[in-house]
Amino acid sequence: MQGSARHIAVFGAGYIGLVTAACFAHLGHHVTVRDIQPERIRLLQAGDVPIYEPGLGELLAENKEFLTYTLDAAEAVRNADIAYICVDTPPTASGDADLSRVWSVIDSLRETAHLAAVVVKSTVPVGTGARIRTAMDEAGLHRVGYASNPEFTAEGRAVTDFFHPDRIVIGTDDPATAQLLTDLHAGIDGPVQTMDVASAEMVKLASNALLATKITFINEIATVCEATGADVTRVADAVGLDHRLGRHFLNAGLGYGGSCFPKDSRALRAMASNSGYSFQLLNAVIEVNDLQPRRAVQRLKTELGTLRDKRVALLGMTFKAGTDDMREAPSTVLASRLLAEGAVLTCWDPMAHPANVQPWNQAERRNTVPAALTGADAAIIVTEWPQLLDTDWAATQQLMRTAVLFDGRNLLNPHDMAHAGYTCLSVGRATHRPAR
Repeated sequence: MQGSARHIAVFGAGYIGLVTAACFAHLGHHVTVRDIQPERIRLLQAGDVPIYEPGLGELLAENKEFLTYTLDAAEAVRNADIAYICVDTPPTASGDADLSRVWSVIDSLRETAHLAAVVVKSTVPVGTGARIRTAMDEAGLHRVGYASNPEFTAEGRAVTDFFHPDRIVIGTDDPATAQLLTDLHAGIDGPVQTMDVASAEMVKLASNALLATKITFINEIATVCEATGADVTRVADAVGLDHRLGRHFLNAGLGYGGSCFPKDSRALRAMASNSGYSFQLLNAVIEVNDLQPRRAVQRLKTELGTLRDKRVALLGMTFKAGTDDMREAPSTVLASRLLAEGAVLTCWDPMAHPANVQPWNQAERRNTVPAALTGADAAIIVTEWPQLLDTDWAATQQLMRTAVLFDGRNLLNPHDMAHAGYTCLSVGRATHRPAR
């Protein structure tokens, strides 16, 4: 621990809130986590973790003497120096970010003149900080600092990202608050970038939009590769060696999902539209991403002739490996489209826990990859789970009625799959068929 220990109130016990709380506690700060869901707080008080994130449970247990959990906002800030707002900002019907939870927290802080700072880590539209600052001033909190401290952690490696970030962004117009938050992060291996509040808010939206654009770009290149006979994986490998571009996020597949990229891209587009600007590049990124899982269904339909009464196995359901998060997962679009085409669904995932609603209440859940493939006419690799690399594909081919595999993540070697008896479709690569 470097610097002095602080008392921090963290509002929100979701992915960002719990990771923030656990990591600050590990740095020696005293953290009180407040959430409005009684069951979530009960689980945390009992030593359980309501979400899956590698290393998070161990970190919470290791630092439990520095952590307190409550449903009471007043209790959370009673002894706090700093209040961190880590609540979610889901999209509205218009695509704008729903800030109701942020404003609910701000309303609960009206009697907290003892705080040194209020910090928003939630992803919010540019200009939100200025409005919060005005609301704080109107509540008599002139002496309480305000800052934007956006998060850049990726699900599945959020703890590592917190302790070893590419950068720590602190947006504030107050030098004292900037120094306070810089000191708060003492011991974290990452450069601090201090800027105005609006710029800090834009950094998060711009970062996610650019990453989404890279994913969409390589998926567009993959479509051209399919038409011309090029191999998108070889193209991406060579392009990625250019130090100006890099290989990260150049993996062709079924498109991006999760809690950040879809929401933040739509929020940035809506923010631009509200300002009278049509963000045409971002419009295209979102449109292409929406089409990506639908293209996979169409290719499977072309291969099989019809999907009606065909059994299709979805291998993976979460939006990526290493998480149990189903938000905006391509699997949901795939499942809905396959059912609309009259297919029968089986599915496998080692972590997913989808609600018993459409489309998942019409899919048969199976506990192993071989079980999911048994009797299937086709399968789609949806999530790049490592268990799929360890599967004995030659053996599972014998379990299928028709050995057609759409590798939606380009996870497997198509030559090897054809040798194992599969017709292997993938994204941006030639279709490989077993020798006759």
